[in-house]
Amino acid sequence: MFAVEARGLTKRFGEFTAVDHIDLLVESGRIFGLLGPNGAGKTTTIRMITGLLKPTEGYVRVYGMDVLKNRRSVLRMIGYMPQRSSLYDDLTVEENLYLYTMLYDFSRQEAKRRTEELLKEFFLDKFRDRLVGNLSGGMKRRLALAITLVHDPKLLILDEPTVGVDPPLRRQFWERFRQLVSKGKTILVTTHYMDEAENCDEIALISHGRMIASGTPEAIKRRAFGGELIEVLLDREPPCDPPEFAKIISVNGRKVRLLVDDYGGRSAQLMDFLRERGFKILEMRPVRVSLEDAFIRLMGERS
Repeated sequence: MFAVEARGLTKRFGEFTAVDHIDLLVESGRIFGLLGPNGAGKTTTIRMITGLLKPTEGYVRVYGMDVLKNRRSVLRMIGYMPQRSSLYDDLTVEENLYLYTMLYDFSRQEAKRRTEELLKEFFLDKFRDRLVGNLSGGMKRRLALAITLVHDPKLLILDEPTVGVDPPLRRQFWERFRQLVSKGKTILVTTHYMDEAENCDEIALISHGRMIASGTPEAIKRRAFGGELIEVLLDREPPCDPPEFAKIISVNGRKVRLLVDDYGGRSAQLMDFLRERGFKILEMRPVRVSLEDAFIRLMGERS
């Protein structure tokens, strides 16, 4: 059973279509990233998945349950961290955690126990008496993530959780996400940071409310370029007749970039091809393609 199944998900605001017939399948126990620039429709999609917005068309199921028909039950399974802070600045760290715990109908004793657990788990214990309004942006995001876990949900939906967070703390957040998945959680996360989306098990690229591509980061990069890139440095100018399994992408002096369907399977064949023609290979390496490169290329195909 999928943690999230969305089919034909569409949201219109008057004449404007914010989300246009998006299909999403999020497997349990994985990190799924919804990736795209600001204004792509990520937050609108998330709000429909959580039931905060009613789709114009399509439907969403969370663990097999229709979100609109079973919203109360679905909300018990979801931990939602919105992009904008839902913290109370005039309360302390501990008071914020305790308040949200009580909102989930914990008894006072259970609420205190759960608050203490989360203070320790997220290294917030020494900040328990500090007003939230006096916390740094990164510390607020850490507290917001802790609050998302108050009721021990199966599915975490995190909308731009690392916005405004410095790179070292961003890395810590993703390490935490991996730990949560190892404990059986499923994470649906939105981001416009192309580099951190590499940490997802699977991603969906969206732009202007439409799905551009979905799959593993490597599969999407392979799809964007039609294979994998190899860079070879030779002892002299490269040949103009590449092997039938490769396509020359660029030549810069003695350095040539070629496109192949699979680096692991074709590198040895390429080496044999060049050596048979008297070339000395000084260096051969795969060219790392970023998700940003893939996104730009796929966008160019759509325009």
